[in-house]
Amino acid sequence: MARNNETLIIVDVQYDFVEGGSLAVEGGTDLARRLAAFVDAGANGIAHIVTTQDWHIDPGRHFADMPDYVDTWPRHCVADTHGAKIVEPLASSIQAHGRDACIHKGMYEAAYSGFDGVDEATGSSLAETLKKLGVDTVYISGIATDYCVKETAFDAVKNGFKTYLMQDYTVGINHATVEALIDHEFKDAGVQVLR
Repeated sequence: MARNNETLIIVDVQYDFVEGGSLAVEGGTDLARRLAAFVDAGANGIAHIVTTQDWHIDPGRHFADMPDYVDTWPRHCVADTHGAKIVEPLASSIQAHGRDACIHKGMYEAAYSGFDGVDEATGSSLAETLKKLGVDTVYISGIATDYCVKETAFDAVKNGFKTYLMQDYTVGINHATVEALIDHEFKDAGVQVLR
């Protein structure tokens, strides 16, 4: 039975963030396959699916020819390019299941949290979209645990949603940072980690 008060948020599983992309995260391609299988199997009864995507048009200092990988990054996820698309087979699985919203973020500035973006169809924020769906609980998955997944999870709590991080359905960049998040920071922020 579908749990209509719950949403699976799939953060930034895009070609530029998996192997071969301009900001590749190890394990990203495998994550896309595993998430696709999870969605195909009914997402454990979670009724809604929302995706977030970096969707850069002119993000200013976010892009740099000599990036510091803290505040500046190589060009990635430029709007309407292959690198910005959701990775297959996940994209097809989401389409078959029926996606409730596609949140684009970072069009004209750096944006790590899905809550900084808007639904491409309605212009509504992620928080507004979830509230319209009657959602009070979110499950966060995607790329990367220590950047956009983290910020989306923290903002979900701040916006009043019961928030779970699906550890097995995320991949991160820095192992030590991810371990600290899992062991302490998520809990301290009110994010419950599902292993």
